[in-house]
Amino acid sequence: MNKIKEWLSQTEYKNHSVEIASADASFRKYYRLKNGSDSVLLMDSSLEKYSLKPFLDITTRLLNANINAPKILLENLEDGFLIIEDFGNIHYLNILTQANYKTLYSNAINSIMNMQNTDTTDLPLYDEKFLHVEMNLMREWYLEKLLGVKLTASQAELIATTLKAISKVVLEQPQGIFVHRDFHSRNIMLYDESKIGVIDYQDAMSGAITYDLVSLLKDCYISFDEQEIKKLALEFRDKKGLSFNDETFIKWFDFMGLQRHIKVLGVFSRLSIRDTKDGYLKDIPLTLKYVLDAANKYSETKELAMLLRELADHN
Repeated sequence: MNKIKEWLSQTEYKNHSVEIASADASFRKYYRLKNGSDSVLLMDSSLEKYSLKPFLDITTRLLNANINAPKILLENLEDGFLIIEDFGNIHYLNILTQANYKTLYSNAINSIMNMQNTDTTDLPLYDEKFLHVEMNLMREWYLEKLLGVKLTASQAELIATTLKAISKVVLEQPQGIFVHRDFHSRNIMLYDESKIGVIDYQDAMSGAITYDLVSLLKDCYISFDEQEIKKLALEFRDKKGLSFNDETFIKWFDFMGLQRHIKVLGVFSRLSIRDTKDGYLKDIPLTLKYVLDAANKYSETKELAMLLRELADHN
């Protein structure tokens, strides 16, 4: 904090008060700087300065595509600080209810469609290798380290075979699309009454068309009726003018969700074990439910659902 205040003393924000705004799953912290009605955010990435250049790059791409990303007001790359536009305190997670989720999700679907117009030149590819790097986090951190499971050779083979089947279906759908990678209720802000602000996008990649859709509609922090979520997924397809039938598109959507949620089981476990952020453990049951519900629908993944259910029940 001393370094922050020392830097601020040399800027136009020297008379602003400083208060903690939030921290996220990484090692970034956010501070709100206020002076009267003027409010901005200071993003402290001093513990992961490498993330700043991607953040600046993706911010520029999103703003060029007319997406409401926070404007960069001041940079201090040497110390790892940015001052950015303040979208306020209202996340989608704060306001989603049974009464409004269809409307809010429909609006967010429009934002995804706009976001998919973002330039993907030279962005990292969500290819088969990376899909598996992510899914393998589940075995290492969730099964082996969190649950303490020692997999048999046949169990390990089943997992490997199923993950290959999942990535195959993921890669069948349209690729080369801008992927935010974490477009969910904690990263969607509502400001100026009805505008959607997008945050936490520095890890964006070029990948599958349903990735951000499934991040939104099968959110690891909140859930709604499965059939209504399916309708919203098809609403996206129709708004995009895609000609794929319901069965094909929903299978793509489900398998993309399987890839993401299998990864997230590992990520949440790692956040607890490695980073001592135990708050994410409470979100594992919903994430696992998404995996089991989707996996039970398809022949390629049913056996994995049975195995994960069995391993979870015995721990």
